[in-house]
Amino acid sequence: MESTILAALWAAGTPLTPGQVQQAIETELARTTVTTILSRLHEKGSVTRSRAGRGFAYTPTEDAAGLTARRMHSELRKEEDRSTVLARFVSQLTDEDERLLRDLLDGDTR
Repeated sequence: MESTILAALWAAGTPLTPGQVQQAIETELARTTVTTILSRLHEKGSVTRSRAGRGFAYTPTEDAAGLTARRMHSELRKEEDRSTVLARFVSQLTDEDERLLRDLLDGDTR
């Protein structure tokens, strides 16, 4: 559900209240559930919030690529043997992704 809510916030391009998020995602989720998920995303640093009447309006702190990168870093930090984790990650890359990673490591950002 977090990714669905973040997608709604990214698509909006403007801060949304829980009620507006609920309408945007077009699900049967109660507004209180949406509010809980937004609060958890705020605690994780994935969204910021600003006062909007008696409640809050939420804005994502980064785009989808930034969030994915942060999640990857978070998972990597959990492991003691980072070398093995990275080796296994790289071994599962497609040839195209491996070339892209090599270019990025060499400073070629095209």
